Amino acid sequence: MDVFERLRASAADDWTRYVDHPFVRRLRAGTLPEAAFRAYLVQDYLFLIQFARAYALAAYKSRTPADIRVAQAGLAAILDETDLHVRLCARWGIGPDDLAATPEHPATVAYTRFVLDQGAAGDLLDLHVALAPCVVGYAVIGRALAPQGVEALAGHPYREWIADYAGEPYQAVAARARAHLDDLASRALTEARLPHLVETFAAASRLEADFWQMGLDAAGA
Repeated sequence: MDVFERLRASAADDWTRYVDHPFVRRLRAGTLPEAAFRAYLVQDYLFLIQFARAYALAAYKSRTPADIRVAQAGLAAILDETDLHVRLCARWGIGPDDLAATPEHPATVAYTRFVLDQGAAGDLLDLHVALAPCVVGYAVIGRALAPQGVEALAGHPYREWIADYAGEPYQAVAARARAHLDDLASRALTEARLPHLVETFAAASRLEADFWQMGLDAAGA
């Protein structure tokens, strides 16, 4: 059992509320209202900008070239991820300037500043544990939304979004994040420290669920 699995098992209820949220279930079924998805996607773009800052913070917190390279790769992956958001939003007439001008929702602020605070106050392990529910969780959700492969999603209204997270490039990002979490844990994890990290993971999972709920609430769904 790797560190991610230990954290997930110790925060099972919060994790389940996140990955099996009604937003995710309706996304899987293709019944999620477009207004809910649009509200989520715009805020997720703003969310990713703050997560890019978190990876920049990870580079600052790093003490080895290897850790700096991990942060660099994470930052690049986050910026690549924003391309999907820009592309999808353009179909609704929402351009990059419109995205940048949109105010952050309180759920966006709560989650992203929580992650940044964990990184600012703690070390690399604290920061990457706070990032893990998002980085690894989206890969888990992506695979769950496409259990028979992306090709089987023909005609699904959210096929492109699902394909991005179910596809091998993002799955590889998540796998590298899990491996790096294990590497950090081998250097810094103690049993005495584990309960604090579990609470960080659980809190981030709760904030992820709140972020899904924000999308549903915005559409009155």
